[in-house]
Amino acid sequence: MASTIQVRVDDDLKKKSDALFKDLGTDTTTAIRMFLTRALAVNGFPFEIKRANPYEALTEQEILGKLKKSREHAAQGMYKEAAEASRDLREKYDL
Repeated sequence: MASTIQVRVDDDLKKKSDALFKDLGTDTTTAIRMFLTRALAVNGFPFEIKRANPYEALTEQEILGKLKKSREHAAQGMYKEAAEASRDLREKYDL
């Protein structure tokens, strides 16, 4: 027995995806089946998912400025111990 999955997407996204998959010799339905099959094979998303690096777009001068400000804060006692910072991150991101 076959099941149906219905997904609403923006018209432009559908049009561009259809054209891409056609150019690759397949169709959107088959591409979705391939995605689901691969996800099961790797037990997760079949590609890397990550947030953009917030420092990637900074210039060297901007990074040095942030480092200077960080050192000034540390000198004023404005910092957290590593264990506390790790705990806060785990709580914030449910890790």
